Amino acid sequence: MPRALLIGDFAPNFTAQTTQGFINFHNEIEGSWTILFSHPRNFTPICTTELGYVAKIKPEFDKRGVKIFGLSVDRIEDHGLWEKDIEETQGCKLNYPLIADHDAEIAAAYGMIHPNASDTSTVRSIFIIDPNKKIKVNLQYPTSTGRNFDEILRIIDSLQLTEKHSVATPVNWKYGDDVIIAPSVSNAQAKEKFPQGWVEQKPYLRITKMPKS
Repeated sequence: MPRALLIGDFAPNFTAQTTQGFINFHNEIEGSWTILFSHPRNFTPICTTELGYVAKIKPEFDKRGVKIFGLSVDRIEDHGLWEKDIEETQGCKLNYPLIADHDAEIAAAYGMIHPNASDTSTVRSIFIIDPNKKIKVNLQYPTSTGRNFDEILRIIDSLQLTEKHSVATPVNWKYGDDVIIAPSVSNAQAKEKFPQGWVEQKPYLRITKMPKS
């Protein structure tokens, strides 16, 4: 079995059928932030709520330039039927591709199947992939626990901010909150980068206002 994908690894490419047509994954995500998240199988209750919620908040991902792909180890024919259930129960039509991975090849390439949990079903994996097709976040949930996609938005806000500025985001940070100046930035450099100044709690802990994007 392939090793688990780690932060900084290149996201494997694949071709697949989806609810929005056939895709080459790398072509689809070229130059974009991307979320790929897996589901144990079709017609499962937690997955139905997750897919519906992500559809409702898709405008938030769009604002951040993030593409979304769901994945389930079932056939494309079943996906179409599941779409109807999602719209009926969650009040929102699926508005992003749901990948059909009935042979589990994609799930295997991304390490979504954990044999000690199940030999056939994927755990609830979430991969956040940057515009260079590198894995930035790899989260794994048990099949019984629904995911918090508001937290995924928070993580994306942090990733996009820290990619542009020499800062890190502290515990429970939300967009607009103060940030930490990266330890690699000297005080002399910080004066240029952060003219608004900072509060130095320790030499390695310098708090400043969030830079404007």
